[in-house]
Amino acid sequence: MSIKETIMNDLKEAMKSQKADKLRVLRSMKAKILEKEISERKGGESSITDEQVIEVLMKAAKQRKESIDQFEQGGRDDLVEKEKEELSIIETYLPEMMDEDAIRKEVRKQMEEMGATSMADMGKVMGVMMSKLKGKAEGGDVSRIVKEELSK
Repeated sequence: MSIKETIMNDLKEAMKSQKADKLRVLRSMKAKILEKEISERKGGESSITDEQVIEVLMKAAKQRKESIDQFEQGGRDDLVEKEKEELSIIETYLPEMMDEDAIRKEVRKQMEEMGATSMADMGKVMGVMMSKLKGKAEGGDVSRIVKEELSK
């Protein structure tokens, strides 16, 4: 079963069990997935891949994390909790993310293969790493680790 189908089935279950918070988040995810389908539509084909659904979910999760940071800075604990709940629901549909050590190991391996040694190689390394780690790691984390490794 695809991630999209899982979300749609969970949406139906949330309606039946009247879980308002989960229902709100899943409806939002459904709308974002449909937007992506429309933007990717070619020749009448309207379905998107799991990878594209993961992109949509990762973007939504990133938005929630940014909101959490802003609300914490503003002292809005009520909104922080709401965003954290939404983030936890979204994360249940995302694949397991790589930890920092695993990302660092992949970056070092790629740098060695490419012969990258300075910050001038940042763009080349990031291009390869982002295509390799798409859906497995957040871009900000990869960028930070690549900078750290190239600065050594």
